[in-house]
Amino acid sequence: MMIFKQLFDKETWTYTYLIADAISKEAVFIDPVNTHIDDYITLLETYGLQLKYTLESHVHADHITASGLLRQRLGAQTAVSQLCGAETADVQIQDGDIFKLGANEQIKVIATPGHTPGSISFLWRDRIFTGDSLLIGGCGRTDFQGGDAGALYDCITQRLFTLPDETLVYPGHDYQEHWVSSIKQERTTNPRLAGKTREEFIAVMNNLNLPKPRLIDQAVPANRYCGLDENERQDAIMVRETSRPVRNEISPQDLVAQAKQQITEVSVTTAKKLLAEGNIVVVDTREESEYEAGHIDNALLLPRGVLEFKIGNSPELVDKSKAVLIYCRTGGRSALAAQTMQQLGYNNVLSMAGGYEAWQKA
Repeated sequence: MMIFKQLFDKETWTYTYLIADAISKEAVFIDPVNTHIDDYITLLETYGLQLKYTLESHVHADHITASGLLRQRLGAQTAVSQLCGAETADVQIQDGDIFKLGANEQIKVIATPGHTPGSISFLWRDRIFTGDSLLIGGCGRTDFQGGDAGALYDCITQRLFTLPDETLVYPGHDYQEHWVSSIKQERTTNPRLAGKTREEFIAVMNNLNLPKPRLIDQAVPANRYCGLDENERQDAIMVRETSRPVRNEISPQDLVAQAKQQITEVSVTTAKKLLAEGNIVVVDTREESEYEAGHIDNALLLPRGVLEFKIGNSPELVDKSKAVLIYCRTGGRSALAAQTMQQLGYNNVLSMAGGYEAWQKA
């Protein structure tokens, strides 16, 4: 037996989904919205459910998640793709991971990058929850947050459209009051995809000319911290310790260690030498309050949580071959930011070991 509810936020056109095992009473929310926190708790109490996880299809740009609040109030674990940069999430999701509810229900992760690099879908029984990757009669945009139209086409056509025809499609949003579709329906009639080659799809996506989401400047940074404000999330990025039952999970510390294997770190001494020589852009990836308390002269403020979509607005970073020195408080966030910049095509990025604390001590 199972319990399933589809909920809707009228302000942001966002769908939230409740899935629960009726026997064990364990439950998950997919893509909860922070303004509905009380509604979610009431719903759980009505059915006598225990919230085990909140699952995010990606780091959202149009609303702030309720996952951090649900963790605080109910102890539920937050789960976000390891490619989203949400280092304070309890579970760093990987493709193929399984979330179990009691002995009867399981939700499988299918990586569907393109809208963002960390976008994922969730397969449960005969239903696929596609977030912003595949919408009813459309798909998510690919013009910010590291979007990639080619990657989106590949994952939809090769991973979603290969599911059984009768698989029900539940999207993360809908702006036409459509609630559910099917794989066959989208494969055969979706105007963005049906009958289009990869090149044709990319051309369509590159010429949408859409305005940026209204809440993007607030939503993306907040959602990197599971929707918590700056006071609630202070120092949480590197110190979150919790049990992680899902297989193949990677802790925040492991993510930083992996990033450092793929980037170039320099000491404070080397950093000072490079700055003295000139012709290098200095990027501070800390939060604004940290920056205001003290920073390296002429450092460009690009907090880790907004780097991907703000970097294009920085004239200093138009030339992707120019040397860039990144720093944070202790060197963890800057390593992850350096890795992100490399993925965006910057080929001369350096992370300062020890961060601003080491700079001050030196």
